[in-house]
Amino acid sequence: MRWALVKVCLAVTTMVVVAFAVPLGLVIKEMARDRAFSNAERQAAAVAPALSITTERDQLERVVASAGSDAQMAVHIPAADGKPAVDIGRRHAADADIATVRRMGRASTTEVPGGSTLLQPVALSSGAIAVVEVYVPEAEVTNGVGTAWAVLAGVGAALVVGSVAVADRLGVRMVRPAQRLVEGAHELGEGRLGARVPEEGPTELRLAAVAFNSMADQVVQLLANERELAADLSHRLRTPLTVLRLNAASLGEGPAAEQTRAAVAQLEREVDTIIRTAREAKPQTAAAGPGAGCDAAEVVRERMEFWSALAEDEGRKWRVAGVDRPVRTPVARADLAAALDALLGNVFRHTPEGTAFAVDVHNGDDAVIVLVSDAGPGIPDPEEAMLRGSGSGSDGSTGLGLDIVRRLAESTGGDVRIGASVLGGTEVRIWFQPAGRRPAGRTRRGAVRRRRSGRLVSTFNRPRSLP
Repeated sequence: MRWALVKVCLAVTTMVVVAFAVPLGLVIKEMARDRAFSNAERQAAAVAPALSITTERDQLERVVASAGSDAQMAVHIPAADGKPAVDIGRRHAADADIATVRRMGRASTTEVPGGSTLLQPVALSSGAIAVVEVYVPEAEVTNGVGTAWAVLAGVGAALVVGSVAVADRLGVRMVRPAQRLVEGAHELGEGRLGARVPEEGPTELRLAAVAFNSMADQVVQLLANERELAADLSHRLRTPLTVLRLNAASLGEGPAAEQTRAAVAQLEREVDTIIRTAREAKPQTAAAGPGAGCDAAEVVRERMEFWSALAEDEGRKWRVAGVDRPVRTPVARADLAAALDALLGNVFRHTPEGTAFAVDVHNGDDAVIVLVSDAGPGIPDPEEAMLRGSGSGSDGSTGLGLDIVRRLAESTGGDVRIGASVLGGTEVRIWFQPAGRRPAGRTRRGAVRRRRSGRLVSTFNRPRSLP
């Protein structure tokens, strides 16, 4: 497109320049000729009054000398009244041409070697016709024509070059957005979902870029929704799978029981694989904006109604605190429910039957904290447990539950801490930061608290709002 536009502009400009420059050059040439012969006519006219008065040679030579040069002007007086013919100056014209002008009685020009001559008839007092000859050299006829033509040629070339440069810039302005649109389409087709096109250039290409960016955003949103749905549905299967696994554990011994437990374990591994694949593929979602979120107290009450039935079947004591009033949390309701199910599922999966657990909600001025604690054996290596969600699992655990919780907390600017609980087992503390404010010194990975010298030490300063 760019070169096509340049060629079209080059052809059009060249035709316009030729159409105007050639006639203008011919006009300049004609004007130079007219100027030269006008000067010759003025010189001939300067001699005519003297010829009407006298035909004396001496006087006429002085008049010719004052009017022009002997080499360019001549006077031809025919013989009359017994006086011989007089020729003053240098003759250039032929005798036949002079005789023709004298007979016709009007001025004419004739071509002679080296130029042209103007033959002007003048009536004498005796009635005879004298002829004044003015020689016009070729150099005088073409004086200034070459310079004028050179100027015209330069102006025409400048116009052509300028038009080509302007056409090239216009072509670049049109082609570059189109190239970027093509590159963006290729990148999007290769799976780079972040490819976008600058919305610039002509109106049509700018509208095409807007449409492309809108389409790319829609594709990203659709893929994110699809992956989110896959991860969400897969993770929600973990809760009934936990119940299934616990029920399978109570089947006793026997081939049927072993097959059931093996099938449940296989199903859990497949679900974990689906969750990990979906979460690794999808981009991390941003924290909920102002006005979004849910009531953490309501979500905790709802999920505890489900888990309490399973807890009663296994003889587990449980406790809920801090849910007697609304606690606004800047996360989606479904995400918070999935995080609670992940932590409570870990309690039921990795602690013996009869182990007590508790869920506490704390609503501070600068944070919302959810504590899930148990009276189990605890986690030998909390740091490894936090890292397990990004790699392969060990000891029958994938760490996906903690990874889901960590990502949810970090999307608000908060974090996750693992430490020892007051019940004697593990305490997982989820810190949600309102409006995405990240406290200074906070790391991306979840924090870990350890017991040192018989007392509890936190890797972060303990907030005043914590119990």
